[in-house]
Amino acid sequence: WSHWSGCAEQCAPTVRIRRRHIEQEPQNNGDPCPTLEERAGCLDYMDYQGVHCGQYYVPAFISTAKYNNERKKRTLFGDEKMPRYCAEFTIESLSFHCTVENRPFARWMQYLREGYTVCVTCQPPAMNSHNHRCHGDEANSNGTRISQWQAVGNFRCRGTWKKVHEGAQCSCPGVHSFIFT
Repeated sequence: WSHWSGCAEQCAPTVRIRRRHIEQEPQNNGDPCPTLEERAGCLDYMDYQGVHCGQYYVPAFISTAKYNNERKKRTLFGDEKMPRYCAEFTIESLSFHCTVENRPFARWMQYLREGYTVCVTCQPPAMNSHNHRCHGDEANSNGTRISQWQAVGNFRCRGTWKKVHEGAQCSCPGVHSFIFT
């Protein structure tokens, strides 16, 4: 086999390829050679100029805002000084698995519904210490991109959303308040 190629496209889910060639054709009714090309999924997280870009295809991980109570107990010194913010999203789609979740620690997923607005707080330790942003917050999208989210605690509870607002404080009811993890 050859070495794997690079991804067919930059910054997008695509494929990589490797090939082989036939060194000797089958003889005496021998079996034909197997496939000469293999393909595998591929996603580069940097373009050729070294700019990070593939993160748009990795979901934002969220949990109930109540989880934040436990998180505060384990806060690292200095984290309380980092700026926090709230991103509001409209849920565009979600999997069936969210609506049927009934385990006690995961019932919050039942409150996720298409068309609902949810608030997701970004704060340490989910916040990147260099850019003070949370992965998946759609920092510069202004409602133009649909992106992915996934519930922590049930990998099958996932969907898409569109950012509608960002501010210092969240204004959603408790059942529609979440945190980035």
